[in-house]
Amino acid sequence: MKNLTNTLALIALLFLSYCSPASTKIENRDYVYSPSDSTKILTEYSLFSEYYKNKDCISAVPYGWSVLQMDPKRFSKWIYYKMEDCFWYLHDSSNSSPEAIKGINDTILYFYDLALQYFPEAKGYFQVRKAFVSEIWLGEKDETVIKEYEDAFSFDPNLTSYYYNRLGQLYKKNIADGNDNRTKAIDLYSLLSEKEPNTPQWPIELESLVENIDELVDLTKKTWDLDKDNITKAWKYAALAIKASRYEEAIVALEFLVSKEPESINYWNQLASAYQKIDKLDKAESALKKLISLDPENKVHYLNLGILYKDKGQLSAARTQYQKANDIGKGWGQAIFNEGLLYEQAARGCTFDFETKCVYQLAVDTYRKANNTDASIAQQAQDRINALSNSVPTKEDYFFRKLKSGTVIPISGSCFGWIGRSITVP
Repeated sequence: MKNLTNTLALIALLFLSYCSPASTKIENRDYVYSPSDSTKILTEYSLFSEYYKNKDCISAVPYGWSVLQMDPKRFSKWIYYKMEDCFWYLHDSSNSSPEAIKGINDTILYFYDLALQYFPEAKGYFQVRKAFVSEIWLGEKDETVIKEYEDAFSFDPNLTSYYYNRLGQLYKKNIADGNDNRTKAIDLYSLLSEKEPNTPQWPIELESLVENIDELVDLTKKTWDLDKDNITKAWKYAALAIKASRYEEAIVALEFLVSKEPESINYWNQLASAYQKIDKLDKAESALKKLISLDPENKVHYLNLGILYKDKGQLSAARTQYQKANDIGKGWGQAIFNEGLLYEQAARGCTFDFETKCVYQLAVDTYRKANNTDASIAQQAQDRINALSNSVPTKEDYFFRKLKSGTVIPISGSCFGWIGRSITVP
């Protein structure tokens, strides 16, 4: 422990000899070496690297500081990562004395400032690490730490969500009248919800910031209204409006989005769904046809267009779309099942007679096909088969009409002219 403390005391002295105690401003310098200087820095870096490779940070750090004294840029691609690794290891070591930790704390921010200036390729990384140590190691004021994190994300928006969450928690902690930390927290967790939709924590954090989902929708609307050409803000508003079942408002944002990005499958898909939710079926039909033109090999688009036609009472057109979905899916149980629902719907709208019973039988036959095609739809299909067990023709129905087993019965009658199918007597 004494060796560690002495080493860190040396680190502090090296630090103090390198910068003015009154200021941590870093001046740009050009480095011109004599042969002996060049040899010295190579030797110092070589010793640093060797000790680091052997996981001897106590011996490595003084050589690393010596290299940074001579030229903080020359080995920037390697030395800053390795030095930081050593600092964190020594700081968190169970063998570190309070004096040793203080030695690191006294130098760490200046170290990060060096990295930020002389290794700009990793500016976001070192800035967010600076923010973290300011928060956790040094206990800086929240407003200072918030600024450090915000700077980091301005340098690199793709930093890990762990650090985003740390900033979000600071925003939440410091919500007060007269600041916009609440709005910033909402924006931050909205962003995380979009980037990581399968992480349950982010929606929970969002909901904790508002009294209800409607308040959150209103806030995102205000944010978009202030920056009306911002696609990201429009999408946040649309997504939350959909979640709150405020489809009319979602449509406004989605129509803007498809005008800006007319090739976006996601935007068109959400717009078609929103139109359907409020029974704007003609507009939904146009949106779904646009989706099919953009993404013709997606079976779901045809299925959804079929559902829309069913809702409009256009059963033959609906079946055509289901069959396209089935063809593209190379045998898709859901599309076949939905076709069976069409026959059921048609039968329910007509007088219950033998012809209608045959249509119910056609529905049952279709559900059986769905069952045999796709195990994931099997339970749904069997439930419908069971529900129609008293609606299909009986043995007596066939007997009194002198219809023998194997006889093909065309579906006919004015009520079922669109069907054009047949059943076979069992």
